[in-house]
Amino acid sequence: MDLASFRDLLAPAGQEVLHAAESREPREEDFLAHFQALSRDFPAELAKAALEIAILRREAAVKFPQAGRMYFTREALEQASPSEVSVYKAGRYHAFGALADLGCSIGGDTFSLSAAAPTIGIDLDPLRLAMASANARALGLEARVSFLRADLNASLPLAPSPGMALFFDPARRARGRRVFSVRDYLPPLTVLPGWLGRFPAAGVKISPGVKLEELSSYDAEVEFISLRGDLKEAVLWFGSLKTAWRRATVLPGPYTLAVRDPGDDMPRLPLVEPQAYLYEPDPAVLRAGLVAILGEQLEAAQLDPDIAYLTATTRRETPFARVWAVEDWFPFGLKRLRAYLRERGVGRVVVKKRGSPLQPEALVRDLRLRGLEERVIFLTHLVGKPVVVIGRQL
Repeated sequence: MDLASFRDLLAPAGQEVLHAAESREPREEDFLAHFQALSRDFPAELAKAALEIAILRREAAVKFPQAGRMYFTREALEQASPSEVSVYKAGRYHAFGALADLGCSIGGDTFSLSAAAPTIGIDLDPLRLAMASANARALGLEARVSFLRADLNASLPLAPSPGMALFFDPARRARGRRVFSVRDYLPPLTVLPGWLGRFPAAGVKISPGVKLEELSSYDAEVEFISLRGDLKEAVLWFGSLKTAWRRATVLPGPYTLAVRDPGDDMPRLPLVEPQAYLYEPDPAVLRAGLVAILGEQLEAAQLDPDIAYLTATTRRETPFARVWAVEDWFPFGLKRLRAYLRERGVGRVVVKKRGSPLQPEALVRDLRLRGLEERVIFLTHLVGKPVVVIGRQL
């Protein structure tokens, strides 16, 4: 969709086409059939634009509770933070009187930030800015947000103010492909030193798969955020927004684990055989490198110094890990595992692994199980030796 088509879509005639497209409840895989049907009654370009928005609104419902009134591009939606994550991040900004959302796209983070303070969204893409403005109107936030087109590779078009803080969301795709180094973001993080001299309080959204060594030169907190067990993003926090060195946050909650200083000693967990319970830490805890901190809280041990599974004799409730009851464990062998499961009438297994080269789908096929019982199988290491742990859901 181009800017002219989007403007046509906002007109009364365009809204009529959009309503017709939404009534069809379209999906991406059915695009051609819906397009051909709509094109019989409406101009082709308008039908195409309406159908794109109708499809994206349905897909966006998992991220935005008000998606049915908003406008998106495919790439903007894929890169947008879920609303719950945006609202959580915006909570850090309540001490400021004004905010700037740099790389605001269609406005997802802008709208959450505006609950903390009036917010200006800045982006270079005219289509995304037009969508952001339309979204602000649809959500009744025109009094709290404004938008400006500018190239963030140049100096910021903002007057320095001690009461203003920044949120920066650089593009993590180039020519339609994901980029993984912060040096390849658009703009790259090398623009930050120039900004921080004028606006020291800033948050920067980055990929959760970022190489931590690339961040070593930044005086910032690194926070990893998960939502319902899925790792969603990482954020760098600078200046007064920095509250720790490394943090893992689990949503809904929020629940958080943190290390305050890089010099803090990490606990050393004992290495033991599988005990009564097996814990799998949340991915935010894993990426933040806080498995030992969690293990200490749970009074748990590890099976292997390089494997993140934790085990303990007693169960403790925690939002930072999933837990299973350990039924048994032994050195891995296909025949022994098959016999063990068949003896117990196990016909369905969920295979999880850490440190094992085996493919779960191939293992399930090779086990050839029949029965009504279910188990969870963990393929892992015990001090370097391959073992299988059989667990039960709690």
